[in-house]
Amino acid sequence: MINILEKLNAILWGAPSLILLTGTGLFLTFVLKGMQFTKLIHAFKLAFVPNKKEAESEGDISNFKALMTSLAGMIGNGNIAGVATAVTLGGPGAIFWMWVVGLLGMTTKYAEALLAMKFRVQNDKGEYSSGPMYYIEKGLGHRFKFLAIAFAIFGAFA
Repeated sequence: MINILEKLNAILWGAPSLILLTGTGLFLTFVLKGMQFTKLIHAFKLAFVPNKKEAESEGDISNFKALMTSLAGMIGNGNIAGVATAVTLGGPGAIFWMWVVGLLGMTTKYAEALLAMKFRVQNDKGEYSSGPMYYIEKGLGHRFKFLAIAFAIFGAFA
């Protein structure tokens, strides 16, 4: 049983995952024309320079508050401990590869957020719900509803 789990672990967290995730980042970087580099200054302006034209209405938050909320949801103990573990096990060269993968991961995160906004659902109270479960089902069609359900179940256990 342990041997099977070790093989499954090697498949899930080995070269196939590395190629899939990095390849997706490279593909999206190409398709989006290097947006994480070309739009970086614009993104900083949106996040940190207040826009006087847009007055906040009820239920709206500033760009900075939205950024901080998003970062709070993404950054956890694993990100902090992961850096320390990578540097300890891989040496200082691990920092370079974390930057490379991080830059490629920006486009993946952008695509995820874009899909979440495009396929969000509004309930009776006027609140929005969104996420991978929604854009898998609504973007890929009802034939893939099983995949959306599986994602939600595995996400609950993660």
